[in-house]
Amino acid sequence: MASSVASAPVVPTAPTPPDQAALLARIWAALDTLSDPEIPVVTLRDMGILRDVVCQSDGSWTVVITPTYSGCPAMGQIEDDVRATLATLGVNARVQTQLAPAWTTDWMNQAARDKLRAYGIAPPARCGVRSDTDATSTVMQFAARRHTLDVVPCPHCGSHDTTETSHFGSTACKALYKCLSCMEPFDYFKPY
Repeated sequence: MASSVASAPVVPTAPTPPDQAALLARIWAALDTLSDPEIPVVTLRDMGILRDVVCQSDGSWTVVITPTYSGCPAMGQIEDDVRATLATLGVNARVQTQLAPAWTTDWMNQAARDKLRAYGIAPPARCGVRSDTDATSTVMQFAARRHTLDVVPCPHCGSHDTTETSHFGSTACKALYKCLSCMEPFDYFKPY
């Protein structure tokens, strides 16, 4: 005969703080595997798109993301990827899109810049935004010319003998360049 306790529904409880810390570490580790849908060699965390993971008072989780620009077509895919990845951990997370402060290429970490270069995309010049506070007070100008490098080094051969062939590249956030030394075309991730 089965006991009534065994057949009672399991009521989830909010994790205790040590459980929260362990689960938070597992959540970040899982999120660290997610690539940017448009540039698969960089992770969402490398790009600075993943802003925060928060345990709510009811024990549920919220993942905060910021788009690289308003209207970024990859945001729906990113939200789906975050939810699906966390579902493998048994976590039903809410994904919150945070628009302010606006994302800046300065939020990319050095790993993202190195991976972009190795992939054949020239990483963006720094805009000088040091923190979220600075980003809030900075007027963002998409692909502002004042932030572009005078010379964009070729990610293939390192030559500084390059020229912009189109201010708009394969995606809205990139410009198309050509190296005059190795003659290879390449994208430049525009700083903003």
